[in-house]
Amino acid sequence: MSELKINTRCVQAGYTPGNGEPRQIPIIQSTTFKYDTSEDMGKLFDLEESGYFYTRLQNPTNDHVAAKIASLEGGAAAMLTSSGQAANFFALFNICECGSHIVSSSSIYGGTFNLISVTMAKMGITTTFVSPDCTEEELEAAFQDNTRAVFGETIANPALTVLDIEKFAKAAHKHGVPLIVDNTFPTPVNCRPIEWGADIVTHSTTKYMDGHGSAVGGAIVDGGHFDWMAHADKFPGLCTPDESYHGIVYAEKFGMEGAFITKATSQLMRDFGSIQSPQNAFLLNLGLESLHVRMPRHVENAQAVAEFLEQQPQVKHVSYSGLPSDPYYKVAQKYLPNGGCGVVSFELYGGRAAAEKFMKQLKVFAIETHVADARSCCLNPATSTHRQMNEEQLTAAGVPAGLVRVSCGIEDKNDLIGDLAQALASID
Repeated sequence: MSELKINTRCVQAGYTPGNGEPRQIPIIQSTTFKYDTSEDMGKLFDLEESGYFYTRLQNPTNDHVAAKIASLEGGAAAMLTSSGQAANFFALFNICECGSHIVSSSSIYGGTFNLISVTMAKMGITTTFVSPDCTEEELEAAFQDNTRAVFGETIANPALTVLDIEKFAKAAHKHGVPLIVDNTFPTPVNCRPIEWGADIVTHSTTKYMDGHGSAVGGAIVDGGHFDWMAHADKFPGLCTPDESYHGIVYAEKFGMEGAFITKATSQLMRDFGSIQSPQNAFLLNLGLESLHVRMPRHVENAQAVAEFLEQQPQVKHVSYSGLPSDPYYKVAQKYLPNGGCGVVSFELYGGRAAAEKFMKQLKVFAIETHVADARSCCLNPATSTHRQMNEEQLTAAGVPAGLVRVSCGIEDKNDLIGDLAQALASID
């Protein structure tokens, strides 16, 4: 499948039916799987053979959809999780433990910021946050002897900063650790971070991949290029025997292309159980089949909306990397030549009060704790997704109190602009 164009892979990758088999990926809505002998099942528990014994770890429906996402990203292996948050946690915790350190871009989704800075800190995993615009020297200074991963978002939610993937990958590899990139907003249709040096890619499949607000989910894709054994002292979980799984050394048994996902599945999914339901995986695949058609429309609508907002007197600032005035325009032309996503962030004069008044007047854009949907929606992050941050943290994350994030769906762009115009008029 790898030689086919991404448009074709969106539709057909991950599952090839045999003679007389279902054309659509079947939903295997079963918790368990039957075997003829204990020996047959024992081989699965020993990881000697591939197969299924309990859906908390793996399910055929999920694996078909994960294989499609791996193909789209150009990765070696992938797995589905119950949410994007679970995907980011698994991706980091798979190689970090108490005493580890992470270097992360400060411009990331508020929920992920909280996961890394608060929850994982309680587990003894510390993080140094750096600006996505940091110099190479500033990035270098963030590393410690116990650094085990670098994390960032291709397009940050909601600040819409664009990560210089090659810069962060170069720094990570210099220190013998992988770069993990959340690629939710551009999707592999508009950016494939592995091609720019990223090692692990994560997604909230709840967003554009699903595209219809019908199923929460996440995904992790391993590029299969990071040599874990070359840095065995940093990654004992992958490079020394796992006594909870018969003494298997994942990096030795499954190599660079299989070790990371196998460990995350057999160890983390076993213990945390954050599996995506087969029904949700089925719905996700329906979204993936039209992803290559929807993304250009999202980008077209967002570009038109951003250009409109930039000319409005009530608007203090517009963030959208497709605007030549945007500070990330140049880096976006490198990594996102076909456009980024359908999300536009803008700051209103008048701060939080103006944002609340503006949003009350919207008719087409719905106020939702959601983004990247076929239907347009909006949010004031400071009072919702990022409300756990103080003013200093909001500023560092590029999320001032008067910021409004609009997610442009696939409706007519003129209707979207008309709705924004009448709402802006209400705050004059």
